[in-house]
Amino acid sequence: MRLGVSTSFSFRDAEDWITKHVSLGLRSVVFPFSCEEDPKVSREFARWAKANDITIAEVGVWRNTLDADMEKRSSNVEYAIGQLMLAEKIGAKCCVNVAGTPHGERWDGGYAGNFSEETRKEIIKTVRFIIDEVKPKHTKFTLEPMPWMVPAGPDDYLRLLEEVERDEFAVHLDFINMINSAERFFHMNDFMDECFEKLGKYTMSCHLKDIKLLPDYTFCVKETMCGDGVMDIKRFLNKASETDPDMPVIIEHLDTDKEYFESVKYVFSVLAGK
Repeated sequence: MRLGVSTSFSFRDAEDWITKHVSLGLRSVVFPFSCEEDPKVSREFARWAKANDITIAEVGVWRNTLDADMEKRSSNVEYAIGQLMLAEKIGAKCCVNVAGTPHGERWDGGYAGNFSEETRKEIIKTVRFIIDEVKPKHTKFTLEPMPWMVPAGPDDYLRLLEEVERDEFAVHLDFINMINSAERFFHMNDFMDECFEKLGKYTMSCHLKDIKLLPDYTFCVKETMCGDGVMDIKRFLNKASETDPDMPVIIEHLDTDKEYFESVKYVFSVLAGK
């Protein structure tokens, strides 16, 4: 297992960027540049990562490739293609996005139409198009699961893998994002095991965070900083390592560098059994 964080910290240059990660004991990174920036800089940062045995876990897209505005949709798809090309060039494990939606203002929001067959067909068509435009040899294109859009569970992800029918399409495993019911929350370890059993061999990278149940009605859960929730983090890390000893596991969704430092320290203490 190669721990990383979704922030790149502040840095002066490639050496400073890598040094800050190495000094924390981190062995994977989220790439801090996009296809719209200077390719020479991207190559330099990738070179420093490789020289220090740091895995580039993922290149993010984070744009709505199903936007209802067709001009925006086209632009976002072209950006996704560029990001997949970048991931291929720098040797990233994967390029990742979420499926997106044409059904509301929030691009990653929950809408009933997200689960329609029409939307599913658009997702499949779009993923195929992005992959076929690049034809990557070394990296994979992935969709991060979400609680309210495809794929929202391990069986849904397996179905999508079959429907896309591309070897270059793989899994980005965010286990917490799929805890969208009381059953999955209260039987979290069983659900975790199911996710790794079904999706592990297809998984390129994982996200790590914690989760807790809020006292509000009806059923409300909230992702939290590692250690502030009820997830069995050691179990998750062991599952990730058993699946792939070099699996990137990326701590995400914190607000400050200090919070990332504290989370990294906590995760290492869990691994050490403290």
